[in-house]
Amino acid sequence: MPSLGSQARRKANPTPGQRLRAAMKAGPLMVPGVINALHAKMAERAGFQAIYLSGAVLSATLGMPDVGLVTANEFIDQCRHLTAATSLPLISDADTGFGEALNVERVVKQFCAAGVAGIHLEDQEMPKRCGHLSGKRLVSSEAMCAKLRAAAAARTDPGFVLIARTDARGVTGFDDAVERARAYLEAGADVIFVEALKSAEEFRLFALAVEGPLLANMTEFGQSPPLPFNELARMGYRLVIYPVTAFRLAMKAAEVMLATLKAEGTQESLVPHMLTRQELYDYLGYAGYEERDRVYFAPSAPS
Repeated sequence: MPSLGSQARRKANPTPGQRLRAAMKAGPLMVPGVINALHAKMAERAGFQAIYLSGAVLSATLGMPDVGLVTANEFIDQCRHLTAATSLPLISDADTGFGEALNVERVVKQFCAAGVAGIHLEDQEMPKRCGHLSGKRLVSSEAMCAKLRAAAAARTDPGFVLIARTDARGVTGFDDAVERARAYLEAGADVIFVEALKSAEEFRLFALAVEGPLLANMTEFGQSPPLPFNELARMGYRLVIYPVTAFRLAMKAAEVMLATLKAEGTQESLVPHMLTRQELYDYLGYAGYEERDRVYFAPSAPS
């Protein structure tokens, strides 16, 4: 039996999953996708309460499309960087779970050990596709439920949030998406992520049909319209993710920078649009590193 002291420590130091659940309980969350650890620090300073790691972004930073090529270890490594950089709970994409039920069991333990607050698993067959493109194929509802049961049993963080994503709307239709969502909740999912709904009315009807916490994906250039956060919150969506927004902006800025430097032979016209050295150092806590370094090299006081 746990000691009273260990119980008190758990209450004083909630796990990543427990912190995410507490934030969700307090109200719907706007969750930006982050590119790297510095960007995670920016999100925390901006006042967000959770962050998201997108498989599409991680794939693109490695120079690959989002077709299931990134490995579990590559996801876990990036998650460790993000959770070390910020106290915000992190939700990570976990694609199809990197295999079948036993693979899911193992990878959930790895995500928990990396300090991740929650993941989402999707019901596509491999090779998977971006949720807003054609050519997707689904596993059976029974196969997905087996993965969810394995994930629920494997979590070592008691608050770890298990999100089940269904891509059924673009493959077998809206009604199948609803039926799958209900089955996934019964199998142990905490939240349902329905991908690629096509209108505000579909978002509203799905929320009415599925009794459970819901996640909405507000990615750009996809099947879903860009609905305001407050509208989705009123419908009942507890999590709204913006997975690739920052990445798309950053890469467009990089494209402009390269063209400008090539054409003008100098970066001078770009300087007003840059993060300054001092702003960068403030995000990185540079002064604190310098201060600690001085303390470590200071001579010991006489005894």
